[in-house]
Order: sequence, then C-alpha cells, then structure tokens
Amino acid sequence: MRGKKILVTGGTGQVARPVAEALAADNEVWCLGRFGDPAARKALEEAGARTVIWDMSTDDLEDLPRDFTHVLHSAVHRGDGKDFDRTARVNAVGTARLMTHCCAAEAFLYVSSGVVYNRADRMHRYREDDPLGGAAPWLPTYPVAKLSAEGVVRGLAEALSLPAVIARLNIAYGPYGHGGVPMILFNQMHRGQACSVPRGGQNYCNLLHTDDVVRQVPLLWAAAQAPARVVNWGGDEEVGMTDLLEHMSALTGVPLRLDRGDYSRETAVFDHDVRRGLIGDCSVGWRAGIARTLAELFEEYRDRIDAYAAAHAAE
Repeated sequence: MRGKKILVTGGTGQVARPVAEALAADNEVWCLGRFGDPAARKALEEAGARTVIWDMSTDDLEDLPRDFTHVLHSAVHRGDGKDFDRTARVNAVGTARLMTHCCAAEAFLYVSSGVVYNRADRMHRYREDDPLGGAAPWLPTYPVAKLSAEGVVRGLAEALSLPAVIARLNIAYGPYGHGGVPMILFNQMHRGQACSVPRGGQNYCNLLHTDDVVRQVPLLWAAAQAPARVVNWGGDEEVGMTDLLEHMSALTGVPLRLDRGDYSRETAVFDHDVRRGLIGDCSVGWRAGIARTLAELFEEYRDRIDAYAAAHAAE
C-alpha cells in the first residue's frame, strides 16, 4: 500500500502500533491515542507517523483533516467492569464521531473481539453468524464495549455508504507493548505465579502474530463494503492454552505452575472460512512466533531459545 492517507486509533496497541509503523514508510499515517507510553509514541514518530493525543471519551476530532483514505479503529474504552452505561456510550459515541468525520474514506476497519460471542462450548468453532452476547468475568464491561461499537459501525456504514469491515480479533501477540496475552502469562510464570487453567481439559484459541496483522490489514481494507462485512480474525492454528504455557516453559526453562481451579480466562476458537476466502492464510506458525516474541522481549533467554529451536528444527 502506497500513497494513502491513513488514520489509526489506539496508536500504541497490539494491533495499531505495528500497522502504523509499517505503513508509515510509504503512506501518510496519523496515529490517535492517549499515549501513556512515551517510548511507544517516540517509536511511532521515528517511524514516520504523526501522533495526536485523543481521548475517545472526551475529545472531538475537529482539528483533524477529513481526507483520510483508510481508517483503522482499534481504540477502546474497556470500562471498569461496573459502569456498563458509560462503557457503551463512550465506545458508541467515539466510533460515531470517527466514522462521520472520515465519511469519505475508501475503507473503515473496526477491530472488534471474539469476546462478543455467546461462548458456551470451549471447542465450538465460532462463525460470524453465531449468537452474540458474550461474557467476560475478568472484565464484564468489555463485551459491551465491543458490541456497542459494532452496532455503530453497522449502522453508519450503511447510512454513510462508508465501506467497512468488522474484524473480530482472537489473540494477537508479538514484540509490541506488553506482547499480548501469551506474554502476560509468561510474566506470571516468570514471577513464580501459578497460571489458571480449567479443572479439566484446556481452553483453545487462534494466536495471530503481529507480522500477519500488518500484512492482513490492507487486505481487510480491500474487502470493506457497505453494509459492513464481519470477519473472524485469528491465526490458522488452534492452540491449547496449556500447550502454550508448556511450550514457553520448554523454550526458556522457566518453571510452570498450573492452577486447575474454578476460574480460567476463557478463550475461543474461530471458524476461518470467511477470512480465508477473502484474504487467504496466515504466514507465522504459533510455535515459531512465540519463540521469536520471547527472544525479543526477554533477552536473557535468547541463547536458550535459539538452542531449543535448533534442536527441534526437524520436528
């Protein structure tokens, strides 16, 4: 993608930052965010992106240009777990402001989440037309945030004739920010804390490396339409979370303690027929991607990870 004028929200996030840095080389990229991490903001600017502080809950967009050709909206007000009304309002109003401001864009991509699905079966492969109404015991307002914004994207895509894609993200990870859920779990291991897993079996997910995120965003923009298109967005492989934890332990030598109790953070697996039909397969396998991410974020384990990878290269 070259010569476009791109607006990215949530500029320091797991999806937005690598996309913005990659596209800034050949496009005019503007990043909106609260930028609580000054180092991330500096890295974006050094990559050629222009950064603007934007709090979705309070700030309008009147000082921004209106001639953006492509929009990636990944900013979210996750809520505090209790105030559902404010969570719904902030996400709905912020998304509506963004879409009306950029109503002449060629494509609008909203990054939603698999948390919107009504998840009752850990092995069910969720399709885009499955029932909605997700629950997140770890942050009850989060599904409301995503569902509220999805409703606005659907409505304004048609009302404004603005081609849009709603991409329901599984678990993105990579060497940006906190590294995603896998690196959050590894930090627990590193601190000697037990990782919560189901009492029986394990949870499954589709890990998506940021290399694939960066490569696929322009492809998703190209698939935008009005009415908005809904696409599951995750890696090709179905990954057991306990298998993930054991792999990270084997790579680094960090001991793994499992807490097989009544609570574990729920994940989901996707059916990817729609995504594959639109933009094809992913390119980064989860085992190699996790090894690369650990080596980049935890330098003290790099030699051990390299040795492990060499010893298991033929597997």
